[in-house]
Amino acid sequence: MKELSLIGEWREIGPILVPFLVRCAMAALCGGLIGLERELKQKPAGFRTNILICVGAAMYMAIGMLIIRVDGVTGVDPTRIAAQVVTGIGFLGAGCIIQQGAQITGLTSAATIWVVAAIGLIAGAGFPLLALIAALMVLATLVVLAPIEERLFHPSHSDDFHKQQ
Repeated sequence: MKELSLIGEWREIGPILVPFLVRCAMAALCGGLIGLERELKQKPAGFRTNILICVGAAMYMAIGMLIIRVDGVTGVDPTRIAAQVVTGIGFLGAGCIIQQGAQITGLTSAATIWVVAAIGLIAGAGFPLLALIAALMVLATLVVLAPIEERLFHPSHSDDFHKQQ
């Protein structure tokens, strides 16, 4: 590993700083959009949680990409980093799932955590526009399909659902 002085480090980091910030900013925006919807519905993983998950995943992926680019290190595989993010996020999502008798809650929150991490990986890999499109698809799924699901599969709760909205 090479050591750099502060000036030498800035010369190395300067050219990659803007792309890194764009990737992380897009991840924050995407996580924030989804997190805002979860927060408004008072779900366990809300605004800040989704932002942190998305930005964290973007950072992990970006650092994998940067190590190859800047240091020219061989044997670094960013897809392995992505796989570890997926595994770690599984544990975080599992914490949202609660079983109370025959009823299980938190599955959508767990799935949201999982997909927000994937969006972060997309942004971190250098595809911020694709990350935004994915976030909008997830947001549409959460917002548009919730009332449809309630009407089709839980008609007895439909009146309660509309009162909550």
